[in-house]
Amino acid sequence: MLFRLKLLFLALFAAGVGFGGWLLWFALTPIELAASTVEFSITPGSTLRSATRQMAGAGVPVAEWKFVLLARAYGANALVKAGSYQASAGATPLTLLRKITRGEYALGEILFVEGWTFRQMRDAMQSHPDLKGDSQTLSEGEIMAKLGAPEAFAEGMFFPDKYVFAKGTSDLAVLARAYRAMQKHLQSAWAGRAPDLPIADPYQALILASIVEKETGKASDRTMVAGVFVNRLRRGMKLQTDPSVIYGLGEKFDGNLRKRDLEADTPFNTYTRPGLPPHPIAMPGLASLDAAVHPAQTDALYFVSRGDGTSEFSRTLAEHNRAVTQYQLPGRRRQARQ
Repeated sequence: MLFRLKLLFLALFAAGVGFGGWLLWFALTPIELAASTVEFSITPGSTLRSATRQMAGAGVPVAEWKFVLLARAYGANALVKAGSYQASAGATPLTLLRKITRGEYALGEILFVEGWTFRQMRDAMQSHPDLKGDSQTLSEGEIMAKLGAPEAFAEGMFFPDKYVFAKGTSDLAVLARAYRAMQKHLQSAWAGRAPDLPIADPYQALILASIVEKETGKASDRTMVAGVFVNRLRRGMKLQTDPSVIYGLGEKFDGNLRKRDLEADTPFNTYTRPGLPPHPIAMPGLASLDAAVHPAQTDALYFVSRGDGTSEFSRTLAEHNRAVTQYQLPGRRRQARQ
């Protein structure tokens, strides 16, 4: 009797070892994918069996009963997470199981560029294949309300950066991250601002930073450009900044800024109206935010592009007019205004 029990024990032990070895072989054997990289999605509420069928349908052929058995052995059969995933050459059933139970989603990324307008941001999101376009039918005000933002205008309220996200993420979720990032950087910049600035609050600092962003062709000129605008604000001089005028023209701007454009009054025409425009004209980066709250200490009141990305700064109107004559291309020279 004892001998038979030993034989039974040995048989069971051998079977267990054999089963374990087979399961390990299955778990670690690379899957023959339909392509070198295969993307697949698992819908919300999926069981492990239905998730396996969805993977197979996308080109990741895994035997359903074997995969379920592997998951049960690992205690992970009820932990499937919905989302978009990616399987690459060399993927094994074990790596796939870890992906779909840990939520190791396939990732996408989008870049919001310094100086972009909100319209350009929306265009980039709408054309992005990995983002869910929940904001496409919403107005600007509706988007801000969805984000829980108190501001009425979206322009300039999002921080330019590269944002990585799980494929299939709502564009509103990406916008929320960019909004929070801008709030963080703006509040930090405002808290460390230089004393006695002629701007009343962080939002005005953001408006000024957006102008600096659009007016600067070379990074080293940022603080000087900000210094010119701060000096003008202190003296009650009009800012006379072309990018703000162009923003006010909107889709009517054809690439050529004319005298009549400078004379046509809009809320953003800083040749006809004093002070800052009503809201930002673009998305400023961190360097422009810093320049707006730490402008250069300068006597300059004017600047003009040299045509190579740098600017020539002047203290007086006469100096500025000479610089305009020297650096502006023929046919584009115009007398600066006081």
